[in-house]
Amino acid sequence: MKKLPLLPTILVGLAIAGMIALGVWQLNRAKWKEGLLAEYAANTTLPPVAFPSVPVPDEKLLYRRASGYCLQPRNWSARAGQNRDGMNGWRHVAVCQTGGAEGPGMAVDFGWSDNSSNPTGYKGGPVTGVLDWDRDHVFILVADRAAPGLQPSMRPSPADIPNNHEGYAVQWFLFAGVAAIIYGIALRRRNKLTGTSPGQPE
Repeated sequence: MKKLPLLPTILVGLAIAGMIALGVWQLNRAKWKEGLLAEYAANTTLPPVAFPSVPVPDEKLLYRRASGYCLQPRNWSARAGQNRDGMNGWRHVAVCQTGGAEGPGMAVDFGWSDNSSNPTGYKGGPVTGVLDWDRDHVFILVADRAAPGLQPSMRPSPADIPNNHEGYAVQWFLFAGVAAIIYGIALRRRNKLTGTSPGQPE
């Protein structure tokens, strides 16, 4: 009987098995992501909480409404962002003092403008808004009302988070199928060159 080439068959088989495993893993990730997005969507309907003061934020609070008191805005920075009409420009973020001089502080997005010049008229006060991650993966409060001279920034929403894991799973399954087909074609050509086929006596 004509035998399959052992080493290539093992390598291709392992590669195909790995692709299928990755596809299954992506399907599981898709289910996990669906649950996470549902939790985030539910957060938007819950009562407001105080701005978190823990050093490591609890991801389960994302998109929850929150409030705090900005005693004094410091360390203003301008970051690329959008207003609620979807226009590109600059988000103006400050770290607010919320208690003692060594307190944790509160990062607040105070609003949007079409230039990077930070506002000078805001001196502090109560702030309400929606909790989001900032670029350093820590909490930031996107304020409902903009500081003087600014427009409200785009309100964060869990609807903006994609769930592409099912698509990735399909890709891995397709890769596995294509690899099997290509290897099958390669075996057929090999057998034609040798004048035999699988199962044919040598």
